[in-house]
Amino acid sequence: MEMIYGILADIVVLVHAAFVLFAVFGGFLVLRWRRLAWLHIPAVLWAALVEMAGWICPLTPLENLLRHRAGKVIYRSDFIEHYMMPVLYPAALTRELQMALGLAVLFINVSVYVWVWHRRRPL
Repeated sequence: MEMIYGILADIVVLVHAAFVLFAVFGGFLVLRWRRLAWLHIPAVLWAALVEMAGWICPLTPLENLLRHRAGKVIYRSDFIEHYMMPVLYPAALTRELQMALGLAVLFINVSVYVWVWHRRRPL
């Protein structure tokens, strides 16, 4: 049974990573499939809110629960700090950096949506 929990924890990590990538870069998919904006805008708002408020995404405790049941070590930080920050930055996640990440998600996507909106308007 422990193996199943470990596999489920890994699946949660993959879903979490896919959500983060979708929230950050999904605006570019909206360039091709505009109806995707109805999923993407709430994802962006949620991701930015979680980062800027300093919350922990509900997927992180779920992953930790599954890891605990699998007999693996759990982590105390959030998903971004545990998985993404070691890849992107060598230093620990600071509150200022967390705010910057949230603002970056908003800036990237607002820029893409402004571009989509301008492309859609007739000249």
